[in-house]
Amino acid sequence: MKYYLIAGEASGDLHGANLMKSILKEDPDAEFRFWGGDLMSAVGGTLVKHYKELAFMGFIEVLFNLSTILKNIKTCKKDITDFQPDALIFIDYPGFNLRIAKWAKEQGFKTHYYISPQIWAWKEGRIKGIKKCIDAMYVILPFEKSFYEDKHKFPVHFVGHPLIDAIGQHKLMLPEAFKEKNGLDDRPIIAILPGSRKQEIRKMLEVMLSVVDDFPKYQFIIAGAPSQDASFYDPFIKKEGVHLVMNQTYDLLSHSNAALVTSGTATLETALFKIPEVVCYKGNAISYQIAKKVIKVDFISLVNLIMGKEVVKELIQNDFNPERLKEELTHITDDYNRAVLFLDYYDLEKKLGGKGASDNTAQLIVKAIRT
Repeated sequence: MKYYLIAGEASGDLHGANLMKSILKEDPDAEFRFWGGDLMSAVGGTLVKHYKELAFMGFIEVLFNLSTILKNIKTCKKDITDFQPDALIFIDYPGFNLRIAKWAKEQGFKTHYYISPQIWAWKEGRIKGIKKCIDAMYVILPFEKSFYEDKHKFPVHFVGHPLIDAIGQHKLMLPEAFKEKNGLDDRPIIAILPGSRKQEIRKMLEVMLSVVDDFPKYQFIIAGAPSQDASFYDPFIKKEGVHLVMNQTYDLLSHSNAALVTSGTATLETALFKIPEVVCYKGNAISYQIAKKVIKVDFISLVNLIMGKEVVKELIQNDFNPERLKEELTHITDDYNRAVLFLDYYDLEKKLGGKGASDNTAQLIVKAIRT
């Protein structure tokens, strides 16, 4: 059978690749065509467009790139029509995917959505469109099932969180091998995860690296995003005690003592590795003011949202400054505070439902096609 997948970010590429592997277990003759990245390409099939060409964030940035986005939508519709998939699978990336889903449903394609848009945070009105154009929704956060079914009377499948599988499948390097490969010394590591988009990285790294001199007993390691070339980080790694690793984020986290993390999926990944973290975010000033008016959640990190309380400190916009960052990093490198945080992290993993998200979703999709 034929499957068309659309992922618009690095995290979607990861989860899309694992979903494709699971679909192949159920349907060994599966034929894939997709928007995604290198990880999905490695599984097999045809890559239509790389997510590096789709990464626009914030209200202002989307406005400036509107013509490109509209061209991509037109291209996608034509490609789906030509391919005639048995299942169309959307992976997060709601601004683009929901537009395609509306059209696809009108054309009679079967629509599956893996990793729900975060409509519980903002744009809750999208539920009307989701009910009309999505045949099956597969949610990965425990509170999302109640949100859809109890509040909006729309049945969904809670499949567990795919990050648990992704982390469990990764073969970690031994500490000494990791240090030798990357030219590191024996000091404990503070990981820096500044995001994946150029504009995001530029905003975050300057402040994140401002505390390096305050922690001489540590070495700071930047996790380079797969969407960027290593040379992009050259201006940021001139300071002594700062290194860059590319495509080694899980190995980096597994060997780190603490982390400074830009808000997003990486906050949850860091927590699942049981690494104390400070969650950071600073965006375009206009985009941030607009977001404040429309986003309806108490926290920005997935860790705190899932737990329903502040487990990790969030430094947002003006609070994200060298003084506050130094204060919070000092806090999470204290042994007592780390012990308290570890207990919350173990509770977090229990709430996420254990392993099997990709397999669970693949089984449901293939079953739906065959029935």
